Amino acid sequence: MTTQQRNAELLAQLSRLLNAQTAYPDAAEVRELAQACALPPEQAYAYLLAAAMGLESDRRPEDRALFCAYFPDMLHRLDAREYARDPYYRNIEVPRAQVGKWTLCREQYAPYEPFVCDDLRICEDGRVVPQIGYFEETFSFPAVLENGREWMLITPNEIRTMRPTIAAARGRVLTFGLGLGYFAYMAAEKPEVTQVTVVERDESVIELFEHDLLPQFAQRDKIRVVRGDAFAYAQTHLAQEGYDVVFTDLWHDPSDGLELYLRMKQYEKLSQGSTFLYWIEPTLRYYLGGESE
Repeated sequence: MTTQQRNAELLAQLSRLLNAQTAYPDAAEVRELAQACALPPEQAYAYLLAAAMGLESDRRPEDRALFCAYFPDMLHRLDAREYARDPYYRNIEVPRAQVGKWTLCREQYAPYEPFVCDDLRICEDGRVVPQIGYFEETFSFPAVLENGREWMLITPNEIRTMRPTIAAARGRVLTFGLGLGYFAYMAAEKPEVTQVTVVERDESVIELFEHDLLPQFAQRDKIRVVRGDAFAYAQTHLAQEGYDVVFTDLWHDPSDGLELYLRMKQYEKLSQGSTFLYWIEPTLRYYLGGESE
């Protein structure tokens, strides 16, 4: 099996597991295997997760090779205390509220529930390693649901994947997509950011944000929310308004993001002095075969 085939096989198996939602190991199974085999809990969990994915590492050499090549760089036991220190988590209370089809609430990961926690790691040897995290305890996080379906979350994945874009924010910032306002909050907290313009097309999402979240933002005077279509706004305002940084976050995951990403890339020529940033761009570029033009 080639490295490309291994990449594809691992991604497919992980996708099936994560979409199944209830097929992952639980705390009792991890404890039992760790005690029975004198293993660290992290290693016991790795073996159990591999089995849940359908890998038979003890019987099939190709499965053992896949496990050894990917799992050490793929699985991460996360510390809830690290995320409790995140400024948004620490300072913003997220009440349960609903406007139209949108619900503001809190969701949670169960102990040992696996989830994507960062962009794909592209290795020099050709391996493409998914980044999968888990907590040993229940972990609660803010969420916006659309008709009961998770749309925008502030999970470890969002926090970790937005760190590079937040670090790059400066001057006048434009962002497409509002969600829970995490990027707007973090960017506005930076002294070098003078204004954050957020373009959001859904009036109910804006209403939830402005009623329940924005009043808690210490730097709310820096934030301007504009109701409108992202692409129409890009067409009519990018060339005129001279933004220093433009950040696009319009998609839920790569499955619905590739077309939107490529479409927004076409507007970069309208504001050549701006830095254009895109949520989970390394992952999107991988699924596009490394091409973005």
